[in-house]
Amino acid sequence: MNEAIHPTAIISDKAEIGDDVEVGAYAVIGDDVTIGARTVIGSHVVVNGPTTIGEDNHIYQFASVGDDPQDKKYANEPTRLTIGDRNTIREYCTLSRGTVQDAGETILGDDNWIMAYVHIAHDCVVGNNTIMANNTTLAGHVHVGDWAICGGFSGVHQFCKIGAHSFLGMYSGANRDVPAYVMMSGQPAVPKGINSEGLKRRGFSAEQIRNIKNAYRILYRQGKKLDEAIEEIAALVDAEPELSVFLDSLRASERGVAR
Repeated sequence: MNEAIHPTAIISDKAEIGDDVEVGAYAVIGDDVTIGARTVIGSHVVVNGPTTIGEDNHIYQFASVGDDPQDKKYANEPTRLTIGDRNTIREYCTLSRGTVQDAGETILGDDNWIMAYVHIAHDCVVGNNTIMANNTTLAGHVHVGDWAICGGFSGVHQFCKIGAHSFLGMYSGANRDVPAYVMMSGQPAVPKGINSEGLKRRGFSAEQIRNIKNAYRILYRQGKKLDEAIEEIAALVDAEPELSVFLDSLRASERGVAR
């Protein structure tokens, strides 16, 4: 017996377990689950499939991973959860599979820090290097860009988009899209500026941050309609390419940009 697999763990014969995977006491690994090398599955974790978990992840005790979506329309279709590499998923987190009303897949990328009691609902797509503090709740079909941060007890309405490098404050409720680079807080969440400190930590230059602040002012401080602001920001992108992420998040909005 593999000493890294606790003897009380229950692992389906239809699961695929990679090299050097650790599985803790009383964990349950169901059918159609694939777990990549060196991933650690804590005690009492339940992983149901179809679910694919990449390499070097650490899923802490009592998490529920890959169970049925919390959607009353779900009718046992074979949808998926896909988790990338090097993610930390702390205690009591819940990550659901997708639904056929969307792409049929919930996705968590690489290098994410998912703190205790976070809920990532069906059909969410989460990028890389995000941080979700305790009790963050993503409703169904939410998209979260790379490097975004969600503060503790924050919530995101279904179908909303949280842009790359953005920051959603503690106890905030986002019911519209949060553009890239922008800090928002409140219920409903409203803009409070750009995530300057986060951008500094990620190596953005002072000039790039000034350019992003200027684009923020165009969107939020000059009384322009959204289409007018997009047109003005688009004219700056060739000379200030860091604005392309901001511009793309505005153009991709379907629920409307929080303003």
